[in-house]
Amino acid sequence: MTRLKTRIVELIAAAGPIPVNHYMALCLFDPRDGYYTTRQPFGAAGDFVTAPEISQMFGELIAVWLYEAWLATGRPMPATIAEIGPGRGTLMKDMLRTLSRLDTALTAGTSFAMIETSPRLADVQKQTLAATPAAIGWHENIDTLPQTPLFIVGNEVFDAVPIRQFVRAGTGWRERMIGIDDADELHFFAGAGSVDPALLPNDAENAPQGAIIEIAPARAALMASIAERLAGLGGAGLFLDYGYLQPGIGDTLQALRRHDHEDVLANPGEADLTAHVDFAALAAIVRAHGLDAHLSTQGEFLVEMGLLERAGQLGANANEAAREKIAGEVERLAGPQAMGDLFKVLAVLPAGIAVPPFATAD
Repeated sequence: MTRLKTRIVELIAAAGPIPVNHYMALCLFDPRDGYYTTRQPFGAAGDFVTAPEISQMFGELIAVWLYEAWLATGRPMPATIAEIGPGRGTLMKDMLRTLSRLDTALTAGTSFAMIETSPRLADVQKQTLAATPAAIGWHENIDTLPQTPLFIVGNEVFDAVPIRQFVRAGTGWRERMIGIDDADELHFFAGAGSVDPALLPNDAENAPQGAIIEIAPARAALMASIAERLAGLGGAGLFLDYGYLQPGIGDTLQALRRHDHEDVLANPGEADLTAHVDFAALAAIVRAHGLDAHLSTQGEFLVEMGLLERAGQLGANANEAAREKIAGEVERLAGPQAMGDLFKVLAVLPAGIAVPPFATAD
């Protein structure tokens, strides 16, 4: 039993069962034993590999989009370019290199910011970015960013924000809780709490007994704070994550450890816990703030941003092995059987502003 699991069992024994969002928060962010506060999870030696770690092309194309958004919004200066949930800092490193090639005046007059809650990961990011000439600040949330137009990117951020789950029980929906059995093992059960019917998907009334729906108020709050900032001070945002474009029914809570899935209750604090992102819900929040929200798959976005052309440039003077590696990276990032369809993209822009590959109204 992990140290955190022992503590969770003791907590439940003393205070009663806990909801899924409380369990996720403990597993991921507990100051002593949380997953993101105690380890370096990214890369081949970690538990999962994110898109920036697969290829430099990902960060380069993200940077091109942010630059186009900056141009389309009137080249505001000063401005802030920020990444939220920046992992090892690889994405920002690739973006900085690309932006400096595109426009030295932009990089010279812009504040760069990393929004990171884990001191351990912030240290890793500082090592990754140590050689860059840009001045970079670290922040725990967006509230302390400079009061300038914000151009923000988040890759695999929302999937780690804790969710609530509700299970169909009888004619209603009961909050899914985590308790302990007679052997002091963690287990799921339907608690007493219910859910506001207005939050249910359209097909919820036809769901079978035991079906699960997921609601993410913490994700909604995070997106609302970003949208409020963009609506008030200007800028744009780009968010990429695995998820779905239309709300539905199903359990997407999963644990990932050593590049494989495992029981979400097995090793609290030692596995990454995530859930698929409801992009329609995030887009609705964006639009409620008077901004435009555009949705696509990651594959569509990267290909339309020039992924194949960039791969051709990188492979033009490379040997056969290098070209095969680049082709494999393209397939992982954009292929329908890899990340291309599973991962979605949400672009946030001021009303009526068009930035390729998105039209003015989606």
